[in-house]
Amino acid sequence: MLIGIDVGGTTTDAVLIRNGEVYSTAKVPTDAGNLLKSLLGALDEVSRGVPPEQVERVVFSTTVITNLIAEGKTDRVALLLIPGPGVNPASYVFSDSFYLKGAMDYRGREIQPLDEAEVRNSVNQIKEQGFSRAAVVSKFGQRNPSHELRIQEILREMYPDCKVELGHKVSGKLNFPRRVATSMLASATGERYQKFVAEIKKAMEERKIRAPVYILKADGGTLPIEKSVEFPVETIFSGPAASTIGALALTPEGQTSVVVDIGGTTTDLALVLSGKPLIASRGAKLGNFLTHVRAFAVRSIAVGGDSVVRVRETESGLRKVTIGPERAGPAYCMGGKEPTPTDALRVLGLVDVGDPERAKEAIKAVASSLGKSETEVASLIVDSTAEMIAQAVREMFFEWEQEPAYRIWEVLQKKKERPENVVGIGGGAKGLIAGVAEKLNAKPVIPEHSEVGNAIGAAVARPTLTLNLRIDTEQKVYSVAEEGDILSLISTDIGNFNRMRSEEAEALAAKLLGDRAKKFGISEYADEAEIVGSEVFNVVQGWSTVGRIFDVSMQIPAGLIAEWNRREKA
Repeated sequence: MLIGIDVGGTTTDAVLIRNGEVYSTAKVPTDAGNLLKSLLGALDEVSRGVPPEQVERVVFSTTVITNLIAEGKTDRVALLLIPGPGVNPASYVFSDSFYLKGAMDYRGREIQPLDEAEVRNSVNQIKEQGFSRAAVVSKFGQRNPSHELRIQEILREMYPDCKVELGHKVSGKLNFPRRVATSMLASATGERYQKFVAEIKKAMEERKIRAPVYILKADGGTLPIEKSVEFPVETIFSGPAASTIGALALTPEGQTSVVVDIGGTTTDLALVLSGKPLIASRGAKLGNFLTHVRAFAVRSIAVGGDSVVRVRETESGLRKVTIGPERAGPAYCMGGKEPTPTDALRVLGLVDVGDPERAKEAIKAVASSLGKSETEVASLIVDSTAEMIAQAVREMFFEWEQEPAYRIWEVLQKKKERPENVVGIGGGAKGLIAGVAEKLNAKPVIPEHSEVGNAIGAAVARPTLTLNLRIDTEQKVYSVAEEGDILSLISTDIGNFNRMRSEEAEALAAKLLGDRAKKFGISEYADEAEIVGSEVFNVVQGWSTVGRIFDVSMQIPAGLIAEWNRREKA
């Protein structure tokens, strides 16, 4: 049996899957102040009466990291930064920063040594100012981490209690500011996330559940919970990822769709191109920070089933209905205090939730302010909500058309068109998706079990893994960005380095990804890895080619585990 649990802003959903079919579901209120309580409450509810030894896999989709950052509950982090020449530190927005001398060039060759006296002075300041965590990031540190490693040694010597994060270990991708932001967030959230994981593991032991436990990542893949403590920021935006994978699981294979996950507080939007979720080319944005976290290209808008409906007067004296962005608890028909789109849907008979009399009471109050009938106002609220979502899809799709992944898809498909489906996921989908789809000239699809689609997505998501290999034959070295180590080519089976071909570079990348997958305990998926980028550049000195540089990117893409029986429904 498989269990998937997803934390939403309003409810925490759980699903138990048996023999490829949904066996039971559960919904419990989300306690934003105690997410662990919500997760475990949903777990206990969905697994009630099920012997623990029959549980084969548990996957959590959690907002722990997102909430820590949004609520400002992260730890302070001292940033030891080596930006190198040509960069004005004033252009960065990072606080608590110490800028140090030293530099590597783009191939990892030292062009300016560290000033160790300056480093030691900065460490003394960090200690005096009470920092307990530090992140060390150098420009092109992923090409040669020796400066970062030396600073780590000095920190351990002078301030052994300080916990240190190294930029080249967090991300091996280019773009120094993004690597700084990702390293800072990883350090700032790491300790609290470790406590969360420890509590989850303890709860599993108390329930005698010995099945492997996973965390859903922003790219729609799962990560063993023990490994997730090394990459805490990768769990941000797992909610939108869960709804996207849920849509993949509940709809026919290979279709192009907009996924619309309508919750009580927000609506999440994502795009699936020919059965493959679109990945954000530049990494996830979290608050004011642009990061290197690999994530689906998603957007959240502040409108949901529980958004407050109000009547406001315009400057011209006309009265109009507004929806959101605030939420004042559940819908009025569910015991709340304010009218909501859910109340309007209930009045129109589009959903069957809550008290119908309370729904009429809520809409009647709005109707009396506008001088319209209850049915007219309910229709107006539903239409306005659908238009807000449809407009966000239009704007978002325009932005997505600029994404490299979309442009490649467009060339391969030899066509440019809007998605054929609008797939509704979440509790509010049944009443609103038809209106959204009509406004987008698309087909509305509300799959079976769509109300717990996020939890299904978490339950059936398979692991993902990326590997970015760089080979420099002139220097006879190679590095894997995700590992952060510089290794000698002599240790490989490659013969003449200077005559190395792309096929040999790609074969080495495949071998290294297989090794990495084994280390993560997901080697059974290594054969499904695919090359997503392969480039070669000649190194020229004088009039001669003295070497070559290869950049190869591979991934085990997001998808569904074999235990899930894909639905083949229109």
